This record gives sequence, C-alpha cells and structure tokens, in this order.
Amino acid sequence: MLRLGVSRSVVQLQQQFATKLALSNMSRSALHTTMKLKASNEGSVFQVSRPSKLLSLNDLRDNKGARKTKKRLGRGHGSGHGKTSGKGQKGQNSRAGNGKPGPGFEGGQTPLTRVFPKRGFKNPFKRNLQPLNLDKIQHWINTGRLDASKPITLKQIYDSNLVRFKDGVTLLARGGEYLKTPVTLEVTEASQKAVEIVESLGGKVVCVYHNKLALRALLKPEKFVVLPKSAMPATAKLKKRYMDYERRGFLAPGIKDSYQPVSFNFERVPNSNKVLSPKADN
Repeated sequence: MLRLGVSRSVVQLQQQFATKLALSNMSRSALHTTMKLKASNEGSVFQVSRPSKLLSLNDLRDNKGARKTKKRLGRGHGSGHGKTSGKGQKGQNSRAGNGKPGPGFEGGQTPLTRVFPKRGFKNPFKRNLQPLNLDKIQHWINTGRLDASKPITLKQIYDSNLVRFKDGVTLLARGGEYLKTPVTLEVTEASQKAVEIVESLGGKVVCVYHNKLALRALLKPEKFVVLPKSAMPATAKLKKRYMDYERRGFLAPGIKDSYQPVSFNFERVPNSNKVLSPKADN
C-alpha cells in the first residue's frame, strides 16, 4: 500500500509539471480552458479543466528575432569590432562623418559650380506683362463680353477673362486689321503701332501705372472697405515712361490735363460695394 501511494504521488507530480510546462507554451486564448479528450467505454467525452496558473506580465515574451543585440564597436580586438571599429585602414569611409559627400563634390578638386563665376542677377521688381492683341478685343466686343461704349480697363479685361495676368497687360498690334470699333483702352503698356491703329478709328489708348496694392483693389474691390489711393510710379524709369506722350503715359502733359483714368484713384474712396462678412454684421 505504501509503494502504491508513493507511485500515485509521483504520477500526480509529473502530471502537474507537464501541465505547467504546457501552460507556459500556450497562447492567451488557450489558457482560459483546456480541453482533454478521454476515451471511455460509452464513447468520447470532453472534459474541461481549469488552468492552475494564469498569464502574468513576467510571462510575456517578444517574438523570436524581434529584438536584436546592438552592435558594440570599439570594445577590444577580441570582439571582432575593436580598434578601427570595422572601418578598416584609412580612406574616405574611415573618416568621421557619414563618408558620403553631397552632390557636386568632385573628390577634392574645384567643383564645376565654383570654376565658373556668377553672371547677371534676378530683378525682384520686374513686371511680367501679358500680351493683348487687337483682334481678340474685337472678338470679345462682337460676342458681347466687352462694352465698347465705356472705357475698357484692366478690371473689364480681368472679369471678361480676356487675358489672365498678374502684373499688367501690354497692348500689341497683332490682328489690327480686324479691329473696327473705336474703343478707349486703359492698359499698362502699349506698342506705338497698336496706338496708331486704335487712334485711327477714333479710339484712345492710355497707359496707367498700378502697383500691387492698387491692382488688387482694382480687380477685387469687394475686399476693401476703403479703396486705397493709387501710388505714383516709384522709380525714375517708370516716371519717364508714364510721362512720355509718345508712349501715351497717363502723366504726360497732353493726356494728364484732358483725360482722367477711370482705373486710377487719386484719393482714398469709400467702397459702397464692400461685401461684409457675417461676423461684421453681428
């Protein structure tokens, strides 16, 4: 009887050890219940046994290969990465830094970008004027997009989508034979031939200066409560251009006294067409 009791206790200890070993290798979902199939004379019966140990924080492990040991350099020649730290003897790749020079580096010789000197400069005050031809103006008048009975300014040109521009418009004589309607044009610049064609039909061309603020107030007046006073030409070159009668400048002696540009504000003007935002109404 004593031997039988000892053998049973040994078997129980072996079963408990096997159960704990299986629990340590099982997934979280399998730890809740363990299904064991026992064969009996009556048939197959499922028996559910509760695990004796639940999953805890100290049982969590990363997947194999998820964590890699950091490569330790300069820790003696016995490690295999000591002394030169795996960079070898001398050379560009053994120096401090990334060993990969930027674009344009030519191994130490004077690069091509420094061999040749710089030439010229970029003018920050340059105006990019878009060309406007006479035949297109006549086509817009024929289709009813422009009203020839009123002065055609940059505002009408912009709203009718005749030309998309940023700094202004220069009037050219291309297609002048198709122009049949006398019109009054207020543009930024105009060629002499275009001026001759328009004036031969009884029209008028006036070149008006607009800086960025004045041009914005002209094209989108709804954004201003008070329309600002238009600035006069700032540089000597612009003053000379807009005071020249041959170029039909609005400050020329023959034009300044007889015609006042519609698109130029000589004083600050309250804007009655200002669209107020909902915040302003409140």
